Amino acid sequence: MYRGWVYILTNRPRGVLYTGMTANLVKRVWEHRTKAVPGFTRKYNCIQLAWFEPLDDVTAAAAREKRIKGWRRAWKIELIENFNPGWKDLWFEISRNAGAG
Repeated sequence: MYRGWVYILTNRPRGVLYTGMTANLVKRVWEHRTKAVPGFTRKYNCIQLAWFEPLDDVTAAAAREKRIKGWRRAWKIELIENFNPGWKDLWFEISRNAGAG
């Protein structure tokens, strides 16, 4: 079972990008979607999950998040488009599968 996640949220395809990490992907994305916490994602309406990656632990997730945050925007877009070419909101996929595994 994965213990860390890195994710990218957006407000629309190729729009504003937000990179984050968490130990509980479904809970954290839900917090962004419901605007439960003030900050960048609430201000820019970044509620669509465009990309995510599971990692073995939160330490690895924090390191990966830091690396990705240092990337050029074009590299982040390429990462998303390789994983999610249609820029679907992956929230529905992770929330539907939250009870599995």
